[in-house]
Amino acid sequence: MSPLKMGSRQVKGISAEELTSRAESLQAALDAGGDQLDRKHTQAGAEIVAKVHARTALKGGHTVVALAGATGSGKSSLFNALVGSAVATVGAKRPTTSKPTAAVWGPESASELLDWLTVGRRHQVEGEGASAEQPGSLGGLVLLDLPDFDSRIVEHRREADLILALVDVFVWVTDPQKYADARLHDDYLAALSMHDAVTVVVLNQADRLTPDGVRQVTADLVRLGERDGIKGLQVYATSTRTGQGLDELRMRLAAAVAGQNAARYRLAADIRSVSSHLRSGVADSELSLGEHADDELVGALSRAAGIPTVVAAVERDYRQEASARTGWPLTRWARSLRPDPIKRLRLSKGSGADDTDALPGVTAADVRSMLGRSSLPPATPAARASVDLATRRLGDRAGEGLPAPWAEAVADAATPAGPELADALDQAVIKTPLRARDPLWWTVVGISQTVLALLAVAGLLWLVALGVVGWLQLPEIGTPRLGPLPLPTLLLGGGLLLGLIVAWASRRAALVGARRRADLIRQRLRESVSTVASAHIVAPVREVLLRHGEARRHLDAARR
Repeated sequence: MSPLKMGSRQVKGISAEELTSRAESLQAALDAGGDQLDRKHTQAGAEIVAKVHARTALKGGHTVVALAGATGSGKSSLFNALVGSAVATVGAKRPTTSKPTAAVWGPESASELLDWLTVGRRHQVEGEGASAEQPGSLGGLVLLDLPDFDSRIVEHRREADLILALVDVFVWVTDPQKYADARLHDDYLAALSMHDAVTVVVLNQADRLTPDGVRQVTADLVRLGERDGIKGLQVYATSTRTGQGLDELRMRLAAAVAGQNAARYRLAADIRSVSSHLRSGVADSELSLGEHADDELVGALSRAAGIPTVVAAVERDYRQEASARTGWPLTRWARSLRPDPIKRLRLSKGSGADDTDALPGVTAADVRSMLGRSSLPPATPAARASVDLATRRLGDRAGEGLPAPWAEAVADAATPAGPELADALDQAVIKTPLRARDPLWWTVVGISQTVLALLAVAGLLWLVALGVVGWLQLPEIGTPRLGPLPLPTLLLGGGLLLGLIVAWASRRAALVGARRRADLIRQRLRESVSTVASAHIVAPVREVLLRHGEARRHLDAARR
């Protein structure tokens, strides 16, 4: 790329593609940063992006140079001197310039550009220097004489500021009396310090000073420029009365026109300036937060969701069902009268046994997940406080080192709405299957108990039959013996005794199995709660951190 030659300065050229890329990076940063970026600068950034698209869409290779200055600086006289005719009105009345005036060099039409600049007063410069083919010519230059930026009339100041936001090169015209004016330095030069390559200061009315005075004021202007953030400020001393410095200023403008890069450089400087301001509101790094919630948060949410209550119900249900499957068969019916501890909480075991008859394939858990909540008790104040503490710690850890707006956004993301989180936790519990495969020993023991019960019943019936025969004094029936005991007595006693022993052993085994089942279901429920925590708490926090990182990367790309 050819450099932009600005007097003695060499500035690297900027292609249209690079300018567009920077504008896209700035827009991406604005999208990623959202409300966490400074509103004033985000608005300015959006305006700059729109300006880049509008300026690059204009046809022609014109360079827009604005003569801006305070009242009485003689910028209208300087404008006429550069044009070679009395185009701008000059007079003793202040302010004289109320509307911007444009002078256009070269045959190419600048109407579209001036319409975009909202400049109505236009003058086409003819004659020598108007052709772009001549060395050192001003062909392609659009020179603007702006209203005074310190005018007493608000409309004049506003119009000057609006056009200054759109031009390519700034020529700040001052005089020996106002060269140190705070408005010039604080409101313009300091604010546009990143536009140093397209900034020129003209010390007009230099004929009012001695040569030593001119050198002294010029050096002072350079010093003030460094204070404003512009190193090596370009200062030209001119006089429209004597013609001093006009040729040097024309050559300076001709160099800007010849480079044909001032417009892109000014726009790039705008992007760099606003990106730097926005970048100050973004940290250099952010926490890399994993996708899963930490143990403290999952534990707090588990207690708030009533997981201990559900696990206790699962443990009781296991013991109750184990007793029903392995207990004495003749008394099992009584156990069916006991309330189901899981169904009392309006939860499903997930076994499929409680499918609805009306809708085949739809379980009661599906119905409950659609119709409402479980019957789990609400979270206790201690459980809610535990959740608040865990989410606050997550927000503090994730927002550490971030600017205040980002830290607040992280804290807000880590604190979801209470009802929504409570509903999500309840639905997670409802949809978690609370049943596992039945142990094989239940079947074995159940069959054994049935066999023992049948043997005891057989022995009892045998003994009853023997008693009836004896009572009726019928012929005696031979009774087999096993050692000293009759076989019917052995069957009855052995069946009852072994049944009691097996029942006692089953209850002991059920205690161990219930604890194992409780551990399994607790793990399932914690996984379900962890999924809710990841979706409702961790994911929003990660989204804020990801936006923060994207905003930083795009801003760095825009201001490189």
